[in-house]
Amino acid sequence: MKNVIFISPNFPTNYWQFCRELKKNGMNVLGIGDQPYEELSEELKESLHEYYKVSNLENFDEVYRGVAFLIFKHGPIDWLESNNEYWLERDARLRTAFHITSGFQEEDIPRIKYKSKMKEYYAKAGIPAARWHIVEALEDCQAFISQVGWPVVVKPDNGVGAAHTYKLTSDEELESFLEERDPSVPYIMEEFVNAEVNSYDAIIDSRGEPIFETGNVTPMSIMDIVNNNDNSIYYIVKDLAADTRLAGRAAVKSFGVKSRFVHFEFFRLLEDQEGLGKKGEVVALEVNMRPCGGFTPDMIDFAYSTDVYKIWADMIAFDRTKMKAADHEYCAYAGRRDGKKFVFSHDEIIKKYKNNIRMDQRIPDVLSGAMGNQMYVATFKTKREMDRFYSDVLKCR
Repeated sequence: MKNVIFISPNFPTNYWQFCRELKKNGMNVLGIGDQPYEELSEELKESLHEYYKVSNLENFDEVYRGVAFLIFKHGPIDWLESNNEYWLERDARLRTAFHITSGFQEEDIPRIKYKSKMKEYYAKAGIPAARWHIVEALEDCQAFISQVGWPVVVKPDNGVGAAHTYKLTSDEELESFLEERDPSVPYIMEEFVNAEVNSYDAIIDSRGEPIFETGNVTPMSIMDIVNNNDNSIYYIVKDLAADTRLAGRAAVKSFGVKSRFVHFEFFRLLEDQEGLGKKGEVVALEVNMRPCGGFTPDMIDFAYSTDVYKIWADMIAFDRTKMKAADHEYCAYAGRRDGKKFVFSHDEIIKKYKNNIRMDQRIPDVLSGAMGNQMYVATFKTKREMDRFYSDVLKCR
């Protein structure tokens, strides 16, 4: 029986399903988290063979002792995983420390976490990327902007999501950013790309080959959603575009991805852009070596009548899966922001789309910046139906 340590199995709240499927596949599932055992959901408790509580997952020494205890009690660990962007570096450090070779090690972190390092591997894959510059002094930034023009985007070189990401449009905004930023945090500056985000979401086997593929589209900028406190929308595509599939597979090979659930983001240009490509073409944004966040795994299941939690657990246990995708539909996410005066009430939306809605619930505050406060997930056969749903859910007085 393989021993699998799952870090933070209780958050996000849907991740207990990864543990459930591991256990069904005969894995010895061992959780490490900071939530008291008695507060875990019954589903999660039933999915774990043992749970080691730490007072703070940020405390590496405490988590290290937890892994050491579980090794002492259960023997060598075959897999250690969180599937969570926030813990990717911690996961790699623990694998390296305990010689767990089934995932990324500490030496792998720069190319998979630092946006500036990703550029090299996109280039090796033959995928164009926006020009960039590591933020230093005002003069350096102005020299870069003289080459690419306004606006530019600045974000932490090693960051999660759209946190602390800004679009700058003038010298005044640039100077203000440089004065207010944390100088201990390296920032990358990139030329602005007018595009929507198209993703490649896949579960990759030990040979670097996909055993499941799909993608999603984010028509609105996550940066703008967070900074403008706006509503949030994205959707799982009914069929993955051929160019996104090719770019995703090329990036998998270039970055050396094996035995992982990945979420790679690409820009699809909304206009011709010199040095990048023509309108409609795909260019690089960034790689994320974990599933797309929030409820996206559930949305993929709804769109394809499948179970990506099981497919991932099958990859861990057997390096293959017998799960198939059935009916392909669009699966839409709409996140409403509190404080806006919507034309249709919550009850009216639920009533009108009762045959389409698969989930509706409040979003935890820690995730609401990018996802809104009240979310709806619904499936549709056609994009026209989905667009009508978005119009109804987000229309304001």
